[in-house]
This record gives sequence, structure tokens and C-alpha cells, in this order.
Amino acid sequence: MIDADTYKKVMGSFPSGVTVITTLDDDGQIVGLTASAFSSLSMEPALVLFCPNYSSDSYPTLIRNRRFAIHLFSAEQKGEAYAFAKKGKDKAQGIEWSLSELGNPILANATAVIECELWREYEGGDHAILVGEVKNLIVAEQSPAPMIYCRGKMGALPALA
Repeated sequence: MIDADTYKKVMGSFPSGVTVITTLDDDGQIVGLTASAFSSLSMEPALVLFCPNYSSDSYPTLIRNRRFAIHLFSAEQKGEAYAFAKKGKDKAQGIEWSLSELGNPILANATAVIECELWREYEGGDHAILVGEVKNLIVAEQSPAPMIYCRGKMGALPALA
């Protein structure tokens, strides 16, 4: 049996990027979640994946809508990352966003945004594995420093040697 605390400590030692996945609920309100479990998957077709917890209050809406925007966060977006990491509604209160041509809520100031349609869903223990087919890519005009998550903390990616 694997000790849960040791497992979290070991997995938390692996640095990852920080993403926020957004969609709209049935009332046209923005919902979403913060996820560090994200990866590119395939070039042909263009696929990416992320892994929300089944207990996430945004998970049912993501599945129902079948479309979403994945935001690759910049180092300046710590407040937004924590806002979308919490439970409940009104996560986007005070956060600047607009609606894309594909109908996805797009948060301002991300390093990049990947708009997707749900391609497949797989079971992954207490998390779902959602695979999105890439439908649109948005790249920031300027290149803000990306945010990383490691050992329970979020911050700027240090300059690479």
C-alpha cells in the first residue's frame, strides 16, 4: 500500500505548469477549475488532456457542454489560479474575461489559450482524464513569464540556464 502523504510529497516535487479550464454553465455564467495535470497528447489530430477531480463542482458542466478553454497561466495570475481552485460559484468575480468566437469564456492575461471540444473521457481513479480536440489557439502578443506549481506553491518560472 502506498502512503498517501508520501505519494503527495513525491508527486508535488515534480514541477508543472498551471492551467485554468473554463466553460459556461446553463445560465451563461463562467465556471472552471485550476489544474496542473495537463499535457499535450497528439499532433494528428491535435489533442490535449487534463485531469479534473470527479468531485470538482465544474466537472459536470465541462462534460455536459463538451467544449472548454484551457488557459496556460502567466506568473502574474496567481490570484486567478487560486480563485478557480476553490469550490463554489462566482470564481470569476472581479476577473476580466470575454467570450471567444467559439463561445468559450477567455480569461485575460494568459500566456496562451487552447480552445477544445471534448474528444474522449477516460476513468483515472478519483480523477477523470478528459481529452480535448484542439479547435483554436490563442497566443499572447507579449510573452509573459509562465507560472509553475511545485511543492504546493505557485510562482514564476525562473530563468533557464
